[in-house]
Amino acid sequence: MEGLSEISGMSSQMRVIISCAIIVAAYLVDFLCCKLLVPLMRKVAERTSFNWDNYLTRGNVLHNVFHLIPPITFQVALPLLYPGQTQWTELLSKGLSIYIIVIACRLVCGFITSLYDISTESEALRNKPMKGVYQMLKVIVVGIGVILTIGVLIEKDFTTLIAGLGASAAVLMLVFKDTILGLVAGVQLSAHDMLRPGDWIMLEKFGIDGVVEEVTLNTVKVRNWDKTITTIPPYVLVSDSFKNWRGMRESDGRRVARSLRIDMNSIRFCTPEEIQRFSGMEWAEGLDIDRETVNLKLFRVSVEHYLRGLASVNRGMMLMVRQLEPTSEGLPLQLYFFTVEKDWIPHENIASDVIEHVIASMPSFGLRVFQRPSGMDVRG
Repeated sequence: MEGLSEISGMSSQMRVIISCAIIVAAYLVDFLCCKLLVPLMRKVAERTSFNWDNYLTRGNVLHNVFHLIPPITFQVALPLLYPGQTQWTELLSKGLSIYIIVIACRLVCGFITSLYDISTESEALRNKPMKGVYQMLKVIVVGIGVILTIGVLIEKDFTTLIAGLGASAAVLMLVFKDTILGLVAGVQLSAHDMLRPGDWIMLEKFGIDGVVEEVTLNTVKVRNWDKTITTIPPYVLVSDSFKNWRGMRESDGRRVARSLRIDMNSIRFCTPEEIQRFSGMEWAEGLDIDRETVNLKLFRVSVEHYLRGLASVNRGMMLMVRQLEPTSEGLPLQLYFFTVEKDWIPHENIASDVIEHVIASMPSFGLRVFQRPSGMDVRG
C-alpha cells in the first residue's frame, strides 16, 4: 500500500520517465535475448540427438516469445503508473492488448509451421497430405485473433462475440465455402490415405495425368507428364473418382495387357511335319501333339513358356495368354503379365520386346497377324 501511495504521489514528469525506463529496459531485454540467447539455444539444439528442437529454434518462435516481454511488461505497469483511468491510458491499453494478440498469433502460427516441418521428418507422416490441416489450424488461430481484437476495440468478451457470430454463420459459410470444403476433403484424403504428395493420379474429367506435387487447404497441385501444372480443389478428389497409381508402385510388378489380332484364316490343324518339329521343343514337353492339335494352341503354349522364362517378367503374379471374343478384325490373343520394372521406360521396353518376339514367331506356326489391307497390301 505504501508503494502504491508513493506512485500515486509522483509527478507526471516522473511517471513519464519511469514509463520510458520500463519500455527501454523491456526492449533491451528483448534485444539481448534475440541476439544472444536465441543463437545459443540454436547451437545447443544442433548438438542434441533429435531434430525437432532444431525446427523450433530455426524459425521465429523464440523471437516472438521474447517480443512479448515489452508489451506485457508495460501492460502490467500501466495501471500502476497511471491509476486514474483516462482516455489516453485506455487507448494505450487497447493498443498494447492488440499488439500482444498479434504477437501471440504470430507465435502460435510459427509453432504450427515448426510442427509441420517436424512432421515432414516423420516416416509415418512424411507422405501424408498434412499441409492443409496445418493451414486450417493457422486460419483458426488468425480467426481467434481477429475476434479478440474486435472484442478489445468494442469492449466485448470473446464468448459474447462468438454468440453474435451465430447470426452471421450463413454468410461466413458462404465466404469460407472453399476453405471448409477443403478442410473436410483434406481430412478424408488423409484419414483414408487416398492421396499423398508424389502419387501419380489420373482424372480424365479435368485432363489430369501426372504427379501430385503439393496438397494444401484449397488446392491440389499436379504436374502433368507434359510438364503443365493443374490445380484443383481437394473436394473434387472426394466428390469425383480418380485413379491413383500408387498401388502399382507399391506392388511387385506393373501390368502388361496387350492383344494381337490373329487372322482366323490362318488357324488350322497342324501338319505332320509341324507335329514332328514341335514335339521336340522344350515348351512342348508333356504336351500330347497329334493331328487334332491346332497351331494356335501350340502358339499359345510357346508364348506362355517364353514369358515364364524371362527374368524381366514377375512369374509370381498373374501370367496368361488368352483368347478374347472374336471380331470381324480377327481373333484377339491377349498377353497378360506383369513386368518386374515399374518405371515407365524400362516397362515399355520390356513390353515392346515381348510383342516383337511374338509377332516374329507367328510365321513358324503358320499364323498371320490380321491387318486391314493398305499400301503394299493392295496390288492390281
